[in-house]
Amino acid sequence: MMTATETTPTLLHGCDTVVKLWRQQCLERGERIAHREKDLGIWQSYSWRDYYEHARAIGVALLSMGLERGQPVSILSEDNKEWLYCDLGIAGAGGISNGVYTTDSAEQLAYLVNDSGSAFLFVENDEQLDKYLTVRDQVPTLKKVIVFDRKGLRDFQDPMVMFLDELYELGNGIADAEQQFSASIEQSRPDDIRMLIYTSGTTGAPKGAMISHRNVLFQLAAGEALLEAREEDEQLCFLPLCHILERLVSVEVPIYKGCTVNFAESPETVFENLREVSPNTFAAVPRLWEKIYSSLMTLRDEATGFGRWCFDRALAAGQAWHCEKQRSPLNALRYHFWNLLVLRNVRDLIGMARLRRGTTGAAPISPDQIRWFQALGVPLYEGYGMT
Repeated sequence: MMTATETTPTLLHGCDTVVKLWRQQCLERGERIAHREKDLGIWQSYSWRDYYEHARAIGVALLSMGLERGQPVSILSEDNKEWLYCDLGIAGAGGISNGVYTTDSAEQLAYLVNDSGSAFLFVENDEQLDKYLTVRDQVPTLKKVIVFDRKGLRDFQDPMVMFLDELYELGNGIADAEQQFSASIEQSRPDDIRMLIYTSGTTGAPKGAMISHRNVLFQLAAGEALLEAREEDEQLCFLPLCHILERLVSVEVPIYKGCTVNFAESPETVFENLREVSPNTFAAVPRLWEKIYSSLMTLRDEATGFGRWCFDRALAAGQAWHCEKQRSPLNALRYHFWNLLVLRNVRDLIGMARLRRGTTGAAPISPDQIRWFQALGVPLYEGYGMT
């Protein structure tokens, strides 16, 4: 027999589904900043109202084009605000968003579209559109393909393809859009599927894990005690949004807590963007932490003898203070001296001057690496979970 706790959904701010919580929070936060993204090298800000209105336009447009409740919709794009607009627009309309890695081949795209039964496909640009065009005869469930970026496609015309600005225009032209979208959100239930997350396929073909609204809200509530997030927090989004880790960190947690999500320009600019944003919380995979460690150790090796000695003394002081908890008055003096002289500058150099919590997951990391970062004054914690 199921217990009461197994049948009672988690409620956050009185909401039992992610989309109900999202709508409530968007309308309450209004013009507060939800996302930042670079345009021509300059950071631009986008509000919670922008988030809601763009997602609503997408959601009602998809409904008008035949999206049915419970139908999946696939998204093939690098991280950007449009990914999130599509995600919540799809979910608000009762659909199920399914992310596809931009590194996937055309054949892998066809498999994921067919296995999920996707009714629509969003793609970022001409490069990703080419993948669809290569396998268009193999994906019969698709009703339409929507492209974010017109660059390189100004003269392109295809009855199966439209552009995101056209989708916005369609959605914004629907007279009762707000009523339709709100009614659809109210129909959502805790056990409805919030998202599909496909496994990597290491033991065969990738399998779509069905993550419900109940799953996500429980995770947010359960993680709150250990993974504190604040309304004023800045964070950097760069891991693929089709992975459960980045989805929770950059979509679900900010919906609940109101953090500002900054999108990295590309995977190649993560370190530069990290220094620009200087986030309060930051989640990454072990490979990135290893790259930061390697770059700092290279700088240490290239320094003068005195510089290397100072760096080693500073790390030793940080090790005693943070890792070994040797909190004597003498060690306090030693740590604060080296922190002021060296460690603080090193954290600033790597964009972690304001970091309150760093997390690592999705693969194992060396315990020595965690201790090294903590000695540096970067509070790094390892998480483990399964999609």
